[in-house]
Amino acid sequence: MDLKEIQNLIKFVSNSGVAEVKLETGDVKITIRTTVEGNTPDITYVQQAPMQQAIQQAPAVQQQAPAVAPAATPVVDENAKYVTIKSPMIGTFYRKPAPDKPAFVEVGTSIGKGDVLCVVEAMKLFNEIEAEITGKIVKILVDDMSPVEFDQPLFLVDPS
Repeated sequence: MDLKEIQNLIKFVSNSGVAEVKLETGDVKITIRTTVEGNTPDITYVQQAPMQQAIQQAPAVQQQAPAVAPAATPVVDENAKYVTIKSPMIGTFYRKPAPDKPAFVEVGTSIGKGDVLCVVEAMKLFNEIEAEITGKIVKILVDDMSPVEFDQPLFLVDPS
């Protein structure tokens, strides 16, 4: 899918009044969501080919989706002082060692290096995810029993 086709798709979705369109072509995945006010598209691209760089560098696409960049900027600045603990594997995220046990950590819990934060189950193997730093849990980014991807942020930790 070339840049012209993507631009035409964005224009079509914006003018059609459709709330959301998902398109998958080969290894290109595009999701376009329109908002009610002003019918401005919110565009998400997922791709695993070199064409992704061309899509990200295209000024016409960036001009048509101004809501995407400003929304991401404040979150980065706000969380810049925190360390992100990410999933080392694909699997299912569990906050508790067993359904009848308390969660490993909660927001506000002080953690030390080597403390178990959660469990990620992959192919019936339960892998304990340990803290690599000392600090305090600021935010838990994943719901219990949710699927997680490799390198997906799980926790925000204040190292101070």
